Amino acid sequence: MKQSKKEISVLLHNIRSTHNVGSIFRTADALGVTKIYLSGYTPAPTDKFGRNRKDIAKVALGAEKSLDWEYLENPEKIIKNLKKSGVMVVGVEQTKDSVDYKKIKINQPSLFVVGNEVDGVEKNILKLCDVVAEIPMMGEKESLNVSVAFGVALFRILGF
Repeated sequence: MKQSKKEISVLLHNIRSTHNVGSIFRTADALGVTKIYLSGYTPAPTDKFGRNRKDIAKVALGAEKSLDWEYLENPEKIIKNLKKSGVMVVGVEQTKDSVDYKKIKINQPSLFVVGNEVDGVEKNILKLCDVVAEIPMMGEKESLNVSVAFGVALFRILGF
């Protein structure tokens, strides 16, 4: 059953893996995300010559074609611009000030920010977030794969 799309966008900053990018595109499509911003060294669905990247397409299964996306040189600039227009910025990361993702409620247009698979979201970007959502870890590992964490957090926060 299709639901109407919410005003939700996503920023992927310094994601290394094409498989993670493809997986996030596919999950974002399922969530009704309206736009994905890519920055840093995050691979885009097309290469510098405009050719489709088969490694992203293999995982995204067409979501890379149906979702609006844009590559940005400066992620801080788009965050600041979106905030000025009333967009809530939610980082998905573990920090000393992060909030359990189950307690976050979204009632306005929002931008979700995820970062590097090992180092997470950079501190300068986290400072621009209105709230940072953390998924509590119960096992020995300190974190989830970025594409898994993205899906877990957004499905819950967006109320699916």
